[in-house]
Amino acid sequence: MSALSALPFLKPVHLRSPRSSTGGQRRHTLPASEFRCLSPEDAVSVFEIEREAFISVSGDCPLHLDEIRHFLNLCPELSLGWFEEGRLVAFIIGSLWDQERLSQAALTLHRAQGSAVHIHVLAVHRTVRQQGKGSILMWRYLQYLRCLPFARRALLMCEPFLVPFYQKCGFEALGPCEVTVGDLAFVEMQHSVRGHAFMRRNSGC
Repeated sequence: MSALSALPFLKPVHLRSPRSSTGGQRRHTLPASEFRCLSPEDAVSVFEIEREAFISVSGDCPLHLDEIRHFLNLCPELSLGWFEEGRLVAFIIGSLWDQERLSQAALTLHRAQGSAVHIHVLAVHRTVRQQGKGSILMWRYLQYLRCLPFARRALLMCEPFLVPFYQKCGFEALGPCEVTVGDLAFVEMQHSVRGHAFMRRNSGC
């Protein structure tokens, strides 16, 4: 059983199947909404959402397709996908990092002994944006991280215009990030995932 399936606040929400008008049997339907870790088989769907979300804004993607496959092979437990009726609509991909601040190497490495979860990317499908899905997915992801014994904090880097969004999610700005991508500069942000013993004790962790 995966760690996700053991957490009550990450259980899928199922639609009630209507009864058939002929035999009174329930028709099989896919879960209305499901949260689960991603697998390498999800990589193409992930990349399609990411490419559309980022190329129109910055001209590049945080992760290319081979990098997505790389992280989903190494640390799928640090990813989270939101599926509606079997279709991926939003996702987060993370990996472990073992230093206080992010460096250029953090873009491609998974440091298995690290205690910081580097959130590489959060993206939402264009058809379901402006519905609060990004915030909901981040909240669920942070709840999940609180149940991982090795996770102490979450780190990410974002462009300045996204700082208010992540602050609303509970992140604090650490200042300019050492990492640059082309002409883009980033703000580094942090969220503690420890110090929530009551929440962990009452969440099935």
